[in-house]
Amino acid sequence: MRTTKKVWTYFAIGLLALIAAVNYELFVFPNQFAPAGLNGICTMIQYLSGISVGYLSLLINVPLALWCFFDVSRPLAIRSMVYVVTFSVGLLILENIDITAFAYSTENGTSKILGPMVAGVIQGFVYSVLVKASAYTGGTDFISAAIHKHHPDRPFFGMSFIINAAIAICSYFVYGYQMEPVILCILYTFMSTTVGDRLMKSGREAISFEIITDHPTEVSKELIEKLHHTTTMIPAKGMYKGKETSVLLCVVNKTQEASVTRIVRNYPHTFAIVHPVSEILGNFKHLDSDGKKVPEVLDSGDGQTL
Repeated sequence: MRTTKKVWTYFAIGLLALIAAVNYELFVFPNQFAPAGLNGICTMIQYLSGISVGYLSLLINVPLALWCFFDVSRPLAIRSMVYVVTFSVGLLILENIDITAFAYSTENGTSKILGPMVAGVIQGFVYSVLVKASAYTGGTDFISAAIHKHHPDRPFFGMSFIINAAIAICSYFVYGYQMEPVILCILYTFMSTTVGDRLMKSGREAISFEIITDHPTEVSKELIEKLHHTTTMIPAKGMYKGKETSVLLCVVNKTQEASVTRIVRNYPHTFAIVHPVSEILGNFKHLDSDGKKVPEVLDSGDGQTL
């Protein structure tokens, strides 16, 4: 089972790399702007010199991957290099295939922002899945992993912002002294970051309930039977009247908030304090709405993630 999951994970990483390569060919290159990260630098070099991003990406990422391999995490470096190599090979193959009929270019006059927006959304999706598989897209991600290992208290966002800002400024001069490529670079960066962050958090966000009740057994039974979420009971005492009571701690999916509310309202002297939860960590079972265990699709390995 472990081997099958690992094989599927590497297949998924390769597939995501091919999706990213197609994304560049259809939405990035035709619209003459530089995306975020080191691939943005590669894109501008390709525009000026004609040297393929496929070759440039390998040239930049191989030494960074070796650095990550020996200094940070071997699984992380290997999985990321599977992505980088597949992405580069995909670009080189697509250069020999005419897919211009499917490309979206701002030159057709329909919209100058849809191409970069779609490219950012697709790249954000790719990145969010890669992180779950302990893999990265290369470039600044390798640098980020190394910095994070030696300086875990130092955020990388500042350096990442500086790099992306420099790329946006350089694109003004590279693409004919125009502001449009600068704006498109910023738009792409915003979309990819927002979508990636949202997708990474969407599966881990939840709602925490602190239920104060005189009926802990009955409330817990309903939560377990109807929602397949258990509770943790803490004996408590109301200080206004000095009455013994109980506090139930329960974390449920965001879509189950209304169901918990209905259960709480069925019992007298019962109320709840609700908190949003951005992430849940630990070794516990993931259950679906029928109470069955949800299998993990991707193998996260033992790679370091930020």
